[in-house]
Amino acid sequence: MKRHLIASTKILTVLLVSLSSLAFNPASAKSDMEIMGDVQRAREKLRAKKGHEKHEMKPIEESQKYRGVFYGYLPCDDCAGVKMTLSLKNKQNYLLVTQYARASNKEYYNKGKYEWNKKTRMVTLTARKGGEIQKYRIKNDGKLILLTPEGLPLKGNQNKYTLLRTDKNKARSVHIH
Repeated sequence: MKRHLIASTKILTVLLVSLSSLAFNPASAKSDMEIMGDVQRAREKLRAKKGHEKHEMKPIEESQKYRGVFYGYLPCDDCAGVKMTLSLKNKQNYLLVTQYARASNKEYYNKGKYEWNKKTRMVTLTARKGGEIQKYRIKNDGKLILLTPEGLPLKGNQNKYTLLRTDKNKARSVHIH
């Protein structure tokens, strides 16, 4: 029994020494509050860095100022009209969606590159497939007027061939893609 008591005393002594060393030597791990503070400071540094980079960015290319979605209902010789939505996207890419007012509501898609010429006040679309060219007169940053491929006005009232920019005019229904 004496042996048992000595063994128990040794175990108890080891436990007490271990607990006392923990109590006087706390772990160096950060609390949740300290970690959250570090994260917040890192975010603030990142925001400050991004704000600084904005001032050092290259000037925006003129054609990129006019990016957006333009829409309109144009006249058609053999149907009630053509619904058109033109999206001028990043890197001078465009998507033109047309839908003829007929029994079939099929939409036609045309993709390609666009060129915005402020000097001649024209936007030229060049299709990826077939190289078809369409031109539009820039009335202002909120309106485009469809022209012939040669850049001439179409016959009739030019207001009937106008596409309106969605963010510059009252919203109307447009193609959703």
